[in-house]
Amino acid sequence: MHVTHLSLADFRSYALAEVPLDQGVTAFIGPNGQGKTNLVEAVGYLATLGSHRVSSDAPLVRMGAERAVVRAQVRQGERQQLVELELNPGKANRARINRSSQVRPRDVLGIVRTVLFAPEDLALVKGDPGERRKFTDELLTARAPRMAGVRSDYERVLKQRNTLLKSAAMARRHGGKGVDLTTLDVWDQHLARVGAELLAQRLDLLSVLGPLADKAYERLAPGGGPVALEYRGPVEGSSREELYGGLLGALGEARKQEIERGVTLVGPHRDDVSLRLGELPAKGYASHGESWSFALSLRLAAYELLKSEGHEPVLVLDDVFAELDVKRRERLAELVAPAEQVLVTAAVEEDVPGVLAGTRFAVAEGEVTRV
Repeated sequence: MHVTHLSLADFRSYALAEVPLDQGVTAFIGPNGQGKTNLVEAVGYLATLGSHRVSSDAPLVRMGAERAVVRAQVRQGERQQLVELELNPGKANRARINRSSQVRPRDVLGIVRTVLFAPEDLALVKGDPGERRKFTDELLTARAPRMAGVRSDYERVLKQRNTLLKSAAMARRHGGKGVDLTTLDVWDQHLARVGAELLAQRLDLLSVLGPLADKAYERLAPGGGPVALEYRGPVEGSSREELYGGLLGALGEARKQEIERGVTLVGPHRDDVSLRLGELPAKGYASHGESWSFALSLRLAAYELLKSEGHEPVLVLDDVFAELDVKRRERLAELVAPAEQVLVTAAVEEDVPGVLAGTRFAVAEGEVTRV
């Protein structure tokens, strides 16, 4: 799969941009602040319905504009599709596939798949559990777009349950009439059922991703491993029913504390993925270089997994080479060079390893020019 054309309207710094793309390597070269990352961010948005830089859509719309449009022509084998997203901050976004308007935004998931390398990836190793949950769940959705619905259902149930708990906590603190909590059992069941599905998918993902990450780390930093991924949460089980029962029991045990604090304390939204380097956790023990190698190995493992399942993604390397030493830069470049499509951003041509020869665009003052 590869993107053959990218169109932007009022997206970030671009009032309008039309960028034809080739298979193989395409590099966008230009000084910082000129809009290189905006281009690859748009491709990533089509793949995930989100940005790797900001948590909301508002910053993606050009100042003074009401909405932004991201459109891409995508080829997979002999099949071509046109996918379009209209971003409307504060309102519902709109989506079209092949000019049809009768689709939800999440229906476009799976048409474009990406694996993105960026300076922010260091947070996968050094950051909070939310960074690792986001990585895991975005990869789940890339593997199986239906998981977007599961994640949405879980977030909806969690929000409703938290609202009920918050009301109960406020009433207790202010000595008012107690809130009717008879519906909490029902919300527990809903949360446990959807949460069990999400947990099962995460556990399955880590079982296949772990060996791939270990292999990738060995290629990036020979002799520096092994690495391992371990799921961390209060619930264990080998089937969805076991996970459902475990979550339901954990919610029951935590109920008193949850009512006191007004928030759901148990569930996939609180879990973590432990990254181990040798016998020690990578977070807090790995050096800066080791942390970078680990983060890169996770992205490479994601790429290999999607490729093995027949969904080779577009590889996006956003200013990542400037963050790496020469050896890691060259090893990473050699590993990604054979991909069907690689999009690279760099401040100067010298930051792009020679093995990544291909199409070049100069990016300056909102203009994207092929050179």
